[in-house]
Amino acid sequence: MFRVATFVSYRLGGADGVSEEARKWAWALEQLGFTTRRVAGEIEDAGHADDVVVPGLALAAEEEPDAAILAAALAGSDLVVVENICSLPINERAARATAHALEQAPYRVVFHHHDLPWQRRAFSHLSNEFPPRTDGALHVTVNQRSRRELEARGFAHTAVLQNRFDLDAPLGDRDATRAQFGFGPDELVVFQPSRAIERKNVPGGVRVSADLARVFPNWPVRYWLSGPAEDGYGPVLERIVERSTVPVTLGRAANSADAYAASDLVVLPSTWEGFGNPTIESVAARRPLAAFAYPVLSEILATGLRFFSTNDVATLARFLREPAEVHERFHEVNRHRARLSYSLADLPAALDDALAAHGWLW
Repeated sequence: MFRVATFVSYRLGGADGVSEEARKWAWALEQLGFTTRRVAGEIEDAGHADDVVVPGLALAAEEEPDAAILAAALAGSDLVVVENICSLPINERAARATAHALEQAPYRVVFHHHDLPWQRRAFSHLSNEFPPRTDGALHVTVNQRSRRELEARGFAHTAVLQNRFDLDAPLGDRDATRAQFGFGPDELVVFQPSRAIERKNVPGGVRVSADLARVFPNWPVRYWLSGPAEDGYGPVLERIVERSTVPVTLGRAANSADAYAASDLVVLPSTWEGFGNPTIESVAARRPLAAFAYPVLSEILATGLRFFSTNDVATLARFLREPAEVHERFHEVNRHRARLSYSLADLPAALDDALAAHGWLW
């Protein structure tokens, strides 16, 4: 008989970081003998037969979540994985409704924290309420910093599982994707794989592109943002595009592998990331990455991975001038180091160990 693991969040099935990591956890739990299902305010992919959409859980929902529908959707679970909905209360009513549904739950609960309220100024006033202190729950963070912060606030049952990646996935279709987006064969495409919101620092990505254009006057540079704009950032993004001194492309490729393959450089200028998936995704795709020193980046760099700085375009430019064999050695060393710490193949065992350490054996 299969054990049932239910994932609950604001939205699932999309290309955002929370959805991506929930998808990996679902695969890992299935390797451990679970069957998985999803409950969310929005399901952004084609969906599964046993998905349950509770409209009030959506990020921008105006209605109160239906408590009876939510409770029924979670009923029958052996394990409920709460993906950020009670970590970052963007929709306070949805977060409270979910926390309330879990209070007397007959199933085991894991809070998978990608962010925490005190890490965002807009939600710091809710830090005494979220994450909820659900009896017996396990709180799993994606970085050591967040685990330390939870423990400092009295959360006793914590673990760290950093995000994992398929480091041997096939590379995407460079030529077809560049043709689709109209990139010239000689253009240097600087790709920022992110939504357009304030903390993603789109101006920083444009600035790196413009700096490279000045360094390489005979090498056309294009900035590419996957987008879309969220949280009311649309008008700001329009002004950024209008003022950019380099051509700007907005839009998402069919899949992330194609997007990375079509690019020449990945940029991550974010001022804050819970983890920063483009760091390891760029390694898997064999693309150099320039990142701003957001706080959690130091944990990734501690594994020996090498990236460039958005504040040091001169060093980045020197690397881009290097011959192909230098680039190949650089990427192979990074892939080797990433495989030691961030391989998706290791996730089932790591997740099993975290659950067992909490005393959960099935």
